[in-house]
Amino acid sequence: MDLVYLLLLPFAGSLVAALMPTHARTAAATWAALVAAAGLVWVALLFPQLRAGEVLREEYRWIPSAGINFVIRMDGFAWMFAMLVTGIGTLVALYARYYMSKNDPVPRFFSFFLAFMGAMLGVVLSGNLVQIAFFWELTSLFSFLLIGYWHHRRDARRGARMALTITGAGGLALLAGMLMLGHIVGSYDLDAVLAAGDRVRAHELYTTMVVLVLLGALTKSAQFPFHVWLPRAMAAPTPVSAYLHSATMVKAGVFLLARLWPALSGTPEWFWIVGGAGVVTLVLGAYIAMFQNDLKGLLAYSTISHLGLITLLLGLNRDLAAVAAVFHIMNHATFKASLFMAAGIIDHETGSRDIRRLSGLFKAMPITGTLALVASAAMAGVPLMNGFLSKEMFFAETIDLSAMPWLDVGLPIAATVAGIFAVVYSLRFSVDVFFGPPAKDLPLEPHEPVRWMRVPIEVLVLVCIVVGIFPQWSIGPALDLAARPVVGGAMPAYSLAIWHGVNKPLVMSMIALVGGIALFLLLHKALETGRLKHVPLLQGIDGQRLFQSLLYGLDRASRRGLTLLSTHRLQPQMLLIVLAAMALAAGALWRGGVTWGDRERVPASFEFALIWVLGCVCAIATANQAKFHRLAALVLIGAVGLAVSLTFLWFSAPDLALTQLTVEVVTTILFLLGLRWLPKRLQDESPRLGLKVRARRARDFTIAIASGCGLAALAYAMMTRPAPQSISPFFIDRALPEGGGTNVVNVMLVDFRGLDTMGEITVLGIVGLTVYALLRRFRPPREMIELPPQQRAVPPDLVSDLINPRTAQDTALGYAMVPAVLVRLLMPVAAVISMHFFMRGHNLPGGGFVAGLVLSIAFITQYIVAGTHWVEAHLQLRVIRWIAVGLLLALGTGLGALFLGYPFLTSHTAHFTLPLLGEIHFPSALFFDAGVFAAVVGSTLLILTALAHQSVRSHRKAPEKTVTATTGPREVD
Repeated sequence: MDLVYLLLLPFAGSLVAALMPTHARTAAATWAALVAAAGLVWVALLFPQLRAGEVLREEYRWIPSAGINFVIRMDGFAWMFAMLVTGIGTLVALYARYYMSKNDPVPRFFSFFLAFMGAMLGVVLSGNLVQIAFFWELTSLFSFLLIGYWHHRRDARRGARMALTITGAGGLALLAGMLMLGHIVGSYDLDAVLAAGDRVRAHELYTTMVVLVLLGALTKSAQFPFHVWLPRAMAAPTPVSAYLHSATMVKAGVFLLARLWPALSGTPEWFWIVGGAGVVTLVLGAYIAMFQNDLKGLLAYSTISHLGLITLLLGLNRDLAAVAAVFHIMNHATFKASLFMAAGIIDHETGSRDIRRLSGLFKAMPITGTLALVASAAMAGVPLMNGFLSKEMFFAETIDLSAMPWLDVGLPIAATVAGIFAVVYSLRFSVDVFFGPPAKDLPLEPHEPVRWMRVPIEVLVLVCIVVGIFPQWSIGPALDLAARPVVGGAMPAYSLAIWHGVNKPLVMSMIALVGGIALFLLLHKALETGRLKHVPLLQGIDGQRLFQSLLYGLDRASRRGLTLLSTHRLQPQMLLIVLAAMALAAGALWRGGVTWGDRERVPASFEFALIWVLGCVCAIATANQAKFHRLAALVLIGAVGLAVSLTFLWFSAPDLALTQLTVEVVTTILFLLGLRWLPKRLQDESPRLGLKVRARRARDFTIAIASGCGLAALAYAMMTRPAPQSISPFFIDRALPEGGGTNVVNVMLVDFRGLDTMGEITVLGIVGLTVYALLRRFRPPREMIELPPQQRAVPPDLVSDLINPRTAQDTALGYAMVPAVLVRLLMPVAAVISMHFFMRGHNLPGGGFVAGLVLSIAFITQYIVAGTHWVEAHLQLRVIRWIAVGLLLALGTGLGALFLGYPFLTSHTAHFTLPLLGEIHFPSALFFDAGVFAAVVGSTLLILTALAHQSVRSHRKAPEKTVTATTGPREVD
C-alpha cells in the first residue's frame, strides 16, 4: 500500500475537520481519533515487512535535474516514530474531547492538530534532505498555531511567537546545513547520505555543515541555550502540551540527531557540541524543574532534562549509547504523555495547577492519583518501571566512557546529580499533590473525571508497567527494529534484563533514589512555605526577558539603520537602488569590460529609429511634465510603453508585445486611480531653493542617462553574441517535441519554467490580497477629501469624476463621453477575444496571462463608464475566489503529473479526433494556463476595484463608513 497516502491521511483529515461546524466538539474529536487510529493500524501492519529487513521506499520525481525528488522512506527507526506519532495522537485526540471546553472552536483545534501530525509524519518519513527541511519548518508553523490556539491570552501569543522565532530560525540554519550536506555527498537522497559517512566526516566543510545542522536540531529539541521557548509553550491547551512533549515537535530534534547519526557522528566536533549541549541541558533542566510550582512548568523543564539525556547519549559516539537513546525516546513518550494528561485532569477538575495550593487529592481522585504515581515513578527511574531500564543503560554509558580523566569522572557524577533532581521533581508532582491535608481553597471541588478521559492515561501507564517488568518480551523486538538503522546495521550486544546484579549503574540508581528523597524532604518545607520564590542561583536570569530584550534590540537597530539609510520619500530610495546596481555592475565588469559579439547585425531601419526617437522624446517630456501636470506625464509614459510594445512586435515577439500592451492599459488605469492621493508638489519658494532643486534634477537626469546607457550596452553585448552561447536554442528546439506547442514563449511559461510561473502568480495573488487588506480599512484624511479643486494633485476631478461619477449630472457626462450601453455590448466581444487568446496560446501568440489581462480590462471599462454600483449590482464577481481557484488549478496540474509518476508540473499532450472538428490538440498545460488566467483576473480586479472604492468613499466624505462590494470585499467583510 502506498506510503504517500499514509502521509496525506492526516492532512486530508485536517481539511475535513476545518469544514466542520464551530461547536461540533464530539464529531471533531471522533474524526481526529479515527484518522489517527487509522494511521496507527496502517503503520503497525507494516511491522512484519520491516522486521524481515525491508526498507519501504517510494519516490516521485519532483525536480530531478536538481536532485530533489519527493521520497517516502520507512525503515525501523521511522516506523517506531510513526507509531509514537499516530498512537499517542489517537490517545490525545480522545483525551482532548473531554478536556476542551464547549465554548472553544474545537474543530479548528483538531484541524491544527491533524495538520501538525501530518507535518511530523513528513519529517519522519522523508527520504530527501530538502524534503526533511520543508516538513521541519511545517512543524514549527503548526506548533505556532497550536500553542497560540487561545489567542485571546497574551501568554499564548507570546509563547507561540517565541517558539516560532527560535525553532524557525533553527530551521533556516538546518536548511543551509542540509544543502551543504547534499553538496558534500553529491546527492540529497537520504540513503546516499547515510552511506557516505566517511566522505562526509573527511570533508573540509564538515564543521560548518554540522554546526548548521545541529542548530536546527538543538533549537527544536530545546537544548541549552535554546531551551527558553519550551516552558513558555505551556500556554497551549494541555492536549497540545502532551502531544508536543511526548511524540512530536521537541522529539523532532533528537529524531534528526539519530537519523543522521551514521553519517555525522564519530568526530570530536560532534562529541563536544552534541554531548556538551546534552549534559548542560540534562542537569540545568532537572535543577530548574525542582523549583517549579506550576504542574505543567515542572513537566516542561523535566522534558528539557530528559531531552538533554537523549542528546548526551547520541553525542557519546558509541553504538550502545545510541541504542539507549532510542530506548529512552520510547519510554519518555509514554510516561511524559500520561503525566501531562494527568496534570490536565487535575487542572480541569480542581481549577488550579499550583502545587502550593494542591494537596490531599488522593482521597477525592484515587484512580487519577494512582496513575500519576506510577507515571511519576517511571519518570524518576524507579525499578520495575520502563524509565528505570533506559536510565540504567544511560548510567552504564557514562561509566564506560573513555575520553579524558576529568570527563570520565565528571560525567557519571553529572548523571547521578541529574537523577537525584529527577526524583525530587517526580515526588513534587506526586506526593505534594496527592498526599497531605486536603486543599480547602480550590476554585472547584476535586473529583474524578469522566471515565473516557482517564482511558488514555491508563493505556500509557499500563505500557510503562509492562515494559518495566517484561522488557524483552514487550519492547525488545521493536527496540531492535528501531535502533538497527541508527547504528548503521550491526547491533551491539545489550541486555534488557531487569536484574544485572549489583554493579555501578545500580549503585548510581540507588544513590539517585535515596539522595532524591533526602533532598525532597530538605526542600519540602521551604517550597511549601514559599520561602523559595525563585530558582536559587538563577533568580536573575529570565529567558522570556532575554528573548524580549533581544527582539527589542533588533527592532531598535533596524529602525536606526532604516533612519540612516532610508527616507519616507520615494525618490532618494530609488536613487540609492540605482546607484547600488550601477556600482555592482561596474565592479563585476571592472576587469573584463564589455565586448561586442560577432553575430550578424540587423540592417538599420528609419522606421524603427523613428519609433525610438518618439519614445525618447516622450520619456523626456514625461520627466518634464511631472513637475506641472501629472496626468499629462501619465499619458506620455503610456506612449513610451507603446514604443516598447512596437519594438517587441518589430523583432517578431508578438507574445511580448501583447503582454506589454495589456500591462500598459492596466497600469495606466492603476495610476489614474492613484493619482488623486498623491500629495501636492512643493513649489520653489526662493531662488536658493530653486537652484537646489534644479541641481538635484540635473543629477538625477545624469544618473538616469548613465544607467540607461549601461543597460543598453549590456543588452547589445548579449544580443550580438552567437546563438549557441545563449539558452534560446534549447527552448526553440524542444518546445514542440517536449512541450507540445509551437509558441516557445508560452511553452516556457507553462512547461519548462512552470514552477517559476507558479511562484509568480502566487506572488501576484498575495499582492492583490495585500493591497485589498491595506485599503479595506483605509480612509483618506478629511483634509484631502475637502481639498479645493485648484489645490489637488490632479486637475479638478478629471480622473475621479470619470471613474466614479458622483451626481446625476456627472453620470450624464460620463454617458455622454462614452455611451455605457456601447461599453456593455463590448463586454461579450472582449470576453470572446480573451478566450481566443487563451485557447490559441500554446501554438500562437496569446496565453493565460494575456487573456486574463484582456478580460480584466473589459471589466474595468464597466467601472469607468457605469460606476462601481451598477457593476456590482449586475456582475457578481467573486475575485478572491478567482485567485483561489487559479492557484488550486496550477497546483493541481503539478500534483497530477506527480501522482502519475512524472516530475512536478510535467506537461503531456494528447490528440483527439472529433467529428466535424477533426484533430484536437489538447495539452495538460491548458489547466495550468487556466490557473494563470484566473489568478491574473482575480488579482488585477481586486487591486483596481479596491482603489476605486477609495474614490467612492472620498466623494461621499464618510471616512468612517465601509462600502461593501461584491467583487471581493463582500467575501471578507
